[in-house]
Amino acid sequence: MYLKILGHPVFPNLNFHMPMLVDLAAPLIVLKGENGSGKSTLLQSIAIAMRGEKAEGYIYRWEPQAPEPANVVLFDAEQHNPRTQLEFFRDQPEMLEFLRMASHGQVMLSLFKDSFPKLPDGSVLLLDEPEMALSVSNQRRILKMLLELVERKKFRVVCATHSPVLIEAPETYVIDLDRHINRNVVASDLGVEGASTIQ
Repeated sequence: MYLKILGHPVFPNLNFHMPMLVDLAAPLIVLKGENGSGKSTLLQSIAIAMRGEKAEGYIYRWEPQAPEPANVVLFDAEQHNPRTQLEFFRDQPEMLEFLRMASHGQVMLSLFKDSFPKLPDGSVLLLDEPEMALSVSNQRRILKMLLELVERKKFRVVCATHSPVLIEAPETYVIDLDRHINRNVVASDLGVEGASTIQ
C-alpha cells in the first residue's frame, strides 16, 4: 500500500520533491529523522489520508487503490498528557488518584497497556514520539506491546520517533526522512566537541 503525495503546503519548503511516494505496506513503520525533518508533518498527513479527509493544499492518492477509511488514532505524546487534563477524569476517582501519584512515564505505559488495546481490531495507530518520558527498558516494553497489537489485533502502526530501540528493532520498517535536504533541521554549527556553543 503506497500513499502518493502530489501536493503539500509544507513539504516543498522542506525540499521534499513531489510526487512523494510513502510505502505503508508494513504493519509497524518507524519514521526517523532530525528535529524539523518533517516526521510529525508526514504523520499528520498520513492521518488525513487514512481518514479519507481533505486538507487545503494537500493532494494525495492511494496506490494501487484507496483503502476503506479505518479507525485512525493520532497520538501525540507531547499534547496528549492526561496529567495536564485532570478535568476529564472528574468522574473517575481511581484514575484521578493514579494520575496524581504516577510519573509521566508510568502514565504513558498505562496508555499502551490499558487504553490502546481497547481500540477496535484493525485500528491504525499513529504515534508521535511515544518514547517521551520513558526509560530505555520501558521503550522496549512499548515495542513489545506494539508488536502484540499488530499480531493479535491486526493494528497498523506508524511511529515518528528518535528512539534507537524502535528504530533498530528488526521488526520495524524504517522510513528515513534525513535522506531529503530539509531546511528546517537543527543547525550543524551548534557543535558537539571543542569550544562552547553557548553565546
